[in-house]
Amino acid sequence: MSKLPILYSFRRCPYAMRARMALWIGGTTCELREVKLADKPAAMLEASPKGTVPILALHDGRVLDESLDIMRWALDQRDPEGWLAGDDTALVARNDGPFKHHLDRYKYSTRHDTDPLEHRAAGLVSLQDLDARLEYQPQLCGPKRTLADIALFPFVRQFANHDRAWFDALDLPHLQSWLDGHLASDLFAAIMPKFAPWRDGDEPVVFAA
Repeated sequence: MSKLPILYSFRRCPYAMRARMALWIGGTTCELREVKLADKPAAMLEASPKGTVPILALHDGRVLDESLDIMRWALDQRDPEGWLAGDDTALVARNDGPFKHHLDRYKYSTRHDTDPLEHRAAGLVSLQDLDARLEYQPQLCGPKRTLADIALFPFVRQFANHDRAWFDALDLPHLQSWLDGHLASDLFAAIMPKFAPWRDGDEPVVFAA
């Protein structure tokens, strides 16, 4: 077991979700350590003092502590669905930059002391662009899901779930269908089981397709 990569993760974190999906589809077997963010284990902080999930500690001593790096590493090992063909860096950067900025200030307006409706409206502009992109193709980069879809989907899910009735009433038929498809996928179900927070000495939890 000690030779398996160790994945520090938090079930509901969108960054961790997309990393887990890439690891799963690539067939990378890991030891999964679920983290309670309010009580981060010392081993996780030793691996990466940033203290954010996901973190993938490889058996050769390398540590990947950015979700996109984990996705690309996993797919470099094995990419059975050709996800790397849809590694649209500009699209992902817009999601991880401006859209995530507005998502945080919409969902956590009290924490950020912001007007949530202002940031909801700004985030909606990005969603409208995605809807237009999906009008003539089922996935963001063509007919099949790729890295771009998996990188963005958890964040769109988080935005939608903050006020699902409002989101469902929007005129975004293509994006809503795309989101529902990813939510209903076997892949998403496979990476979302619940585990107790990891403690040193616990029996290893194997994460594998």
